[in-house]
Amino acid sequence: MSATPRLLATETEDDLRAAVRSLLTAGRVPGRVLSRAESGTPYDRELWKTLTASMGLAGLLVPEADGGQGASHREAAVVVEELGRAVAPVPYLTGAVVTPAALLALPDRSAEASALLTEVAAGTTVAVLALPLTTASGDPLPEVTSADGALHGSVRSVADAAGADVLLVAADCGLYAVPAGAPGVTVTPLTALDLTRPLAAVHLDGVRGTLLAPAADALAAVRAGLLAGAGLLASEQLGLAEWCLTETVRHLKDRHQFNRPLGSFQALKHRLAQLWLDVAGVRPAATAAADRLATGEGGPAEAELAVAVAQVYASPVAVRAAEEALQLHGGIGMTWEHPVHLYLKRAKGDTVAYGGAGRHGEVVARLAELPAP
Repeated sequence: MSATPRLLATETEDDLRAAVRSLLTAGRVPGRVLSRAESGTPYDRELWKTLTASMGLAGLLVPEADGGQGASHREAAVVVEELGRAVAPVPYLTGAVVTPAALLALPDRSAEASALLTEVAAGTTVAVLALPLTTASGDPLPEVTSADGALHGSVRSVADAAGADVLLVAADCGLYAVPAGAPGVTVTPLTALDLTRPLAAVHLDGVRGTLLAPAADALAAVRAGLLAGAGLLASEQLGLAEWCLTETVRHLKDRHQFNRPLGSFQALKHRLAQLWLDVAGVRPAATAAADRLATGEGGPAEAELAVAVAQVYASPVAVRAAEEALQLHGGIGMTWEHPVHLYLKRAKGDTVAYGGAGRHGEVVARLAELPAP
């Protein structure tokens, strides 16, 4: 029988959490998100440089031998949680979780794949999987074909493609690394609900890339990357839900009506108490998913089940926390200048990312009846 996941944070994880939160708080990241969105830049390059070059966070999943930090999904989940708390507009989940997880899952990693992994770990190259953000680990992949080594096809709703340096393309004959600026590559930004995670359509017309893995290895590697993305997405949803709860409680304590704090009214107390219970339940689910991905205990089925459970629970809770925050902030929450709408849009966008709660609910139904190993 597999061991119970470790649900308590280690001292190292607490220190990492404090460091990342301090950086994001000092940088007033939520306040910078709107100005970045209005400027049209794909992500906050200054923040990305600090996270990667100064703190080395892009290489948490990458072994030290490949230029990374040699940490695990648990430490990466801490970073993703804090970035979610700040709705930070950086390609961390796509470029520092999904991509490394996919490259590390290649059974016979080529020299080209190892070199790309080192660049990703250093943060000098942003590489993202050229797949729709909605793709789950068990979904069929878009039809990108290869004819005489040239790639042809189109993929829509690729997260963070507009700011990527390299696109990882899953074609019919293998996994390719394609420079985003190569001849024949067209990346067209799309209008997305979530201003902090830009989407783009990628069109490949006779593009030549570097083959990283044959088709037999590529599919399993891509699915490993998508599973890691779905698992750590729950930590992002935890971070944004906790921010919404904390800021709503603070607002209702400070705001007065009829000469008393809004938070003293019993109806609002009940709403916040229920929301606290819901949000508190996300942490063990998200931590269990990260722990199963990190340790591999129980095998692939246990990891897939833990990820699915986390997504089924975290996704609706994050949306509800953001909706409650918006409503309970009253007219202030309806303004463009207040950041609460950024959290609601991120929460809504996350509901369809990497399969969404509905697809993961099907996984839970399929795997929950598995016999104990």
